[in-house]
Amino acid sequence: MAADQMLKFVARPQAYPAKREPELRAEDFREIADRYATPAAEDQAGRCSQCGVPYCSVHCPLHNHIPDWLRLTAEGRLREAYELSNATSAMPEICGRICPQDRLCEGNCVIEFSGHGAVTIGSVEKFITDKAWDEGWVEPVAVGPERGQSVGIIGAGPAGLSAADWLRTAGYEVHVYDRHDRAGGLLTYGIPGFKLEKHVVTRRVQRLKDAGIVFHEGFDVGRDATMEQLRQRHDALLVATGVYKPRAIKAPGVATDGVVDALDYLTASNRKSFGDAVPAFDGGALNAEGKKVVVIGGGDTAMDCVRTAIRQGATSVKCLYRRDRANMPGSQREVANAEEEGAEFVWLSAPASFEGEGKVTAVRATAMRLGAPDATGRRAPEVDPGSEFVLEADLVIKALGFDAEDLPTLFGSPDLGVTRWGTLRVDGKSMMTSLDGVFAAGDIVRGASLVVWAIRDGRDVSEHMHRYLREKAKAAKAGAAPVPERQATMVAA
Repeated sequence: MAADQMLKFVARPQAYPAKREPELRAEDFREIADRYATPAAEDQAGRCSQCGVPYCSVHCPLHNHIPDWLRLTAEGRLREAYELSNATSAMPEICGRICPQDRLCEGNCVIEFSGHGAVTIGSVEKFITDKAWDEGWVEPVAVGPERGQSVGIIGAGPAGLSAADWLRTAGYEVHVYDRHDRAGGLLTYGIPGFKLEKHVVTRRVQRLKDAGIVFHEGFDVGRDATMEQLRQRHDALLVATGVYKPRAIKAPGVATDGVVDALDYLTASNRKSFGDAVPAFDGGALNAEGKKVVVIGGGDTAMDCVRTAIRQGATSVKCLYRRDRANMPGSQREVANAEEEGAEFVWLSAPASFEGEGKVTAVRATAMRLGAPDATGRRAPEVDPGSEFVLEADLVIKALGFDAEDLPTLFGSPDLGVTRWGTLRVDGKSMMTSLDGVFAAGDIVRGASLVVWAIRDGRDVSEHMHRYLREKAKAAKAGAAPVPERQATMVAA
């Protein structure tokens, strides 16, 4: 039967779910495309070649069983397709929406290489999990027998939520601490609704709450408790805070009123979507309505800011990036969406200074050129002398990425080891930090990265924590001191 349904990529063209017209979608924060109707999803899944070496799975950080659930979808076995997708990912419908598939699974699809257009993997993944929610196939977390041990997780972003899911399944008491008043981290406050509608996140969080996971929202580690106090409260800790410190621009006038950080801007917009009171938005400081906006940066966060400003009613939106289009780090699909919606890209340009008396009125920029390739093969940008120009601006949004905060100081834990980049230093085999029983995962270890990698890290670290906690329980039962996991691993080997 599979042979009858699959390998249709020659006769059946690639077709993503239709996007709404740019002028219509730019008026709201709904996702820009609806999901497939069932026949369309089955047809597109049937384009899969079922190749012997599934590069789509190889290049997926979660190593999802993509060809298998595509085959099940093509055969109309949608519940089985969902269950297989859910087996390796704690948030498949979120990955289906926000993963850069063009750089991961779809970008490495064999039929993409043949010129027939990749299988629309992300859209099918989104479809089968949304279908599962609609049909009631998403079951409660299958909580294992209670183990009598508790885990504290600092950070309710994708890494923390993924680990919480797996650890609660293993029977641990799980407490999640987060500084925000809603769980989800950047999924909730950093990514706009036109890419990820917020009910998609809140229903995942509610599933975890229904499983007995305790969320301590509005809890700031260092203010409400030190790390040492949390270590005394729990048998193991996981630090999954992500990275939130905005990278700075060294240019005159950067402190001028109207030059703002991307995360402040996006958080204000997302809070408004929840109906919160946001004085900085209502007062105009973090609202692009009626303004000339310049966004600085070329990653996905910059694209989020560009497209948010358009929806807020900016009179013009320009994105200033120091490299060219081919070398930008963000998704090319997001760039295309932004251009369709009216954004203008100023390639090979960087800010030299910010003009204005008290409030920004312009960005003085300079043209850049790409120099010789570095050790990685990427060509470094350099200033093109004598090429300055001016862009009028009422609001400038800095979107140059994020670095780690000073967690040892914030958490009151000076013995917490960090790398020279400020990320947490962990043992490569155990994912444990310099503090016994304290693990770390996600962006706080690897630096600013993709949501799918955070979900993968949350899954991986839960296995290490489970191993550590089992050793700790055995040691306690025998009346001996617990064996650190890195030692236990060597003994087991």
